[in-house]
Amino acid sequence: MVRKIIHIDEEACNGCGACAKACHEGAIGMVNGKARLLRDDYCDGLGDCLPACPVNAITFVEREAVPYDQAAVLARQAAAKAAQSAPLPGGCPGSAARSLSRPARTAAPAPAQQESELMQWPVQIKLVPTRAPWLDGAKLLVAADCTAYAYANFHRDFIRGKITLVGCPKLDSVDYSEKLTEILANNDIQSVTVVRMEVPCCGGIELAVKQALQRSGKFLPWQVVTISTQGEILP
Repeated sequence: MVRKIIHIDEEACNGCGACAKACHEGAIGMVNGKARLLRDDYCDGLGDCLPACPVNAITFVEREAVPYDQAAVLARQAAAKAAQSAPLPGGCPGSAARSLSRPARTAAPAPAQQESELMQWPVQIKLVPTRAPWLDGAKLLVAADCTAYAYANFHRDFIRGKITLVGCPKLDSVDYSEKLTEILANNDIQSVTVVRMEVPCCGGIELAVKQALQRSGKFLPWQVVTISTQGEILP
């Protein structure tokens, strides 16, 4: 049948992944750093992905395509949710949630003796539980994982006093906004700080936090800090 469906200009696409996160049907995926329509029958033709694209690389076209299959989309969503919540075979000790105690300090450590400021484990957005004692009353840090490598004083300037969640919107094939929405909705979060790199693909983690704040129905103070590839905080 001929119907309205999206078209992605791969040359214009900057690989940020925002459209893939905006498409809850799973019709769009990232392939070799570019957005691509993966399945015609997952695309409902409503275009939720269009406003998410910062470079206007997505348009509507009329062409021959199989009909939208809502049953297939619902089955995919159910399978993805089950896979995300399912424990690893035998249990993974590395994903067990726990608080990390830090001894009181009488003076700042010398540069060569800088200590970790991490207050909890795990830190990956995919692994962190949506409810945990250390989330109540927490100031959240949601960071692109490259930021800790690019910015030398990341622990001192960003992790200290915060619960840390990290991820890579380009490499992880999950919708961070769903998990973050649950965390914000189910816990007494005090504030959210987003730390991202200046590269376009990092816009996905900022977008996920924005969507989570909107969906949670809470009005929380939040800020975005952008780190350059040279390791500097951009104005």
